[in-house]
Amino acid sequence: MALTLAVAALAAGCADTAGIASHARMRDAAQAGVPVTTTSTNDFAQVDAQWWRAFGDAQLDMLEQQALAANPNLQVARARVARALAATGVAEAAGRPQLSGDAQLLRQRYSENYIYGALGGTVQENGTLQLNGSWELDFFGRNQAAIQAAVGSARAAEADAQAARILLATNVARSYIQWARLEAQRDVARRTLAQREETLRLVRDRVSAGLDTQLEQRQSEGGLPEARQQIEALNEQIDNAKHALDALVAAPEATARLTPPSLAALKAVPLAGQIPVDLLARRPDVAAARWRVEAAARDEDSARAQFYPNINLTAFVGTQSIGFDRLLKSGSLQWGVGPALHLPIFEGGRLRANLGGKAADHDAAIESYNVAVIDAVHEVADQVSSARSIVRQQAEQSTAQRAAEDAYQIALQRYQAGLGTYLNVLTAETAVLAQRRQAVELSARALDTQASLARALGGGWAGEPSATAKTAALNESAAAR
Repeated sequence: MALTLAVAALAAGCADTAGIASHARMRDAAQAGVPVTTTSTNDFAQVDAQWWRAFGDAQLDMLEQQALAANPNLQVARARVARALAATGVAEAAGRPQLSGDAQLLRQRYSENYIYGALGGTVQENGTLQLNGSWELDFFGRNQAAIQAAVGSARAAEADAQAARILLATNVARSYIQWARLEAQRDVARRTLAQREETLRLVRDRVSAGLDTQLEQRQSEGGLPEARQQIEALNEQIDNAKHALDALVAAPEATARLTPPSLAALKAVPLAGQIPVDLLARRPDVAAARWRVEAAARDEDSARAQFYPNINLTAFVGTQSIGFDRLLKSGSLQWGVGPALHLPIFEGGRLRANLGGKAADHDAAIESYNVAVIDAVHEVADQVSSARSIVRQQAEQSTAQRAAEDAYQIALQRYQAGLGTYLNVLTAETAVLAQRRQAVELSARALDTQASLARALGGGWAGEPSATAKTAALNESAAAR
């Protein structure tokens, strides 16, 4: 055993891995363009795991629960987690003692021209019963690195599953808001139709009284088909939005049993003044990218350890005899124990090429992490900017709508009194309808942006997957390093 270890130590000094290593570096917050602040996490930034409840709609809450329970894409993500955890178990098993059993009963004719002597030319019955054991001594950390890589991949899969959950919840909320937006737009279109029908009655009365001509009447009649067409187009879009929700919750006709949502009833979530930088670390997609860096680094360590000797302790015990009747007698006992050493001497460049590939994978994982961080910063900045801008736009639009409504009433009153033309009424009405539609769009955008911002801030994810035995294994591995 001492000689084996001496040979292994000598061979380890001869392993040639020069010039092969990962060179990429993970970006910190400052390099990603995030201003570091000591501001504590505020109420809005502390996104609740069920953040959609802040909208105050029981139907939306029910749809979210259905989607999270039954959506097939989420089940696929959970299956990937189970597969990654199984791979971790396989990696852990490689470093544990192995035990196997062999049993063989054979009737055999022995060659007359070989080493069997008196047995040559005879037919005998051979029997073997044996237990075989082996244990790979991981002196150079190859198995340990493989375990750490598998744990990192499993943690990344868990984070990916959480990212899929958050994306699904966001899509359900956004689709529901879209449905509410279309319902509100249809209400505006119906009000438009009613308004134009009322105006047509007024014009006809004026034509009958000789106060208007057929020109004004035809102008008024032309607006009715246009309003009906807008309503029909919105009906189509509403059906499509409901179909999308049905697909997300994996329940056909789920929305058919619901009351059309009210955009005005959905509560707006106030925007915080500042977003703490540590929230980016709680995004599951960023965490998954970070764990893939960990897995790739350990894969590189495992590939580097393949340059060093592989040392195993092997042992066997059992019985072997010629003639089945003597197989279980004490004289048939055999056993053996000793070290086994596998030393790579010339691999034709295979080990260096493998290490080079793992180093490249490590670089790619680091740069993918950097991209994830930059994209996260970009996404949060966009949503915050949009949310603040929409608040300002809504204030201006509200003022503009009040002015348009007042102008319309004045134009209509002047027309009824014979002091203005119908063209003035149409112009004022067009401005009012445009403002009503704009109000609906801004309200829907505000809610949609809040849903997107909740996802951008991590969707209420705690920051890391729950502790498991795999987590403990990773911590032990890190301590060992």
